[in-house]
Amino acid sequence: MKEITAIIRRDKVPETKRVLEELGYPSLTIQSVEGRGKQKGDMCAEMDSEMPESFCTAAKLKPTPSTYALEHTLPKAALYVPKKLLTIVVPDDVVTKLVKAIIKVNQTGKHGDGKIFVSPIEGAVRIRTDERDGEAIA
Repeated sequence: MKEITAIIRRDKVPETKRVLEELGYPSLTIQSVEGRGKQKGDMCAEMDSEMPESFCTAAKLKPTPSTYALEHTLPKAALYVPKKLLTIVVPDDVVTKLVKAIIKVNQTGKHGDGKIFVSPIEGAVRIRTDERDGEAIA
């Protein structure tokens, strides 16, 4: 078993959920998260690709300063960008297919598209029935 963790743009969640369901894997956990990567908190990277280029300079965006930035004097506050974190546990043999599907839906070619992590899972237990491992994630 593997755990797929995907950090994606908020507006891509509905389409990602639809694709996973079409592939037979509708069960997942979604969390609202904030973070930053190479774009260093650039909120324009998060915006819809169809927005005009001039929009980012004209818009009054209110990014969330990091807790560290609020408690310390920094020349420029480190900013976090809102994202969604999707987690799904699946059998080993479908990981490649699901990762490719998540990439296909979420890839815009711009900073802020997100990241996917794949981790091994040693075991799983369904609390209600005490089913174990593969039975517990089905």
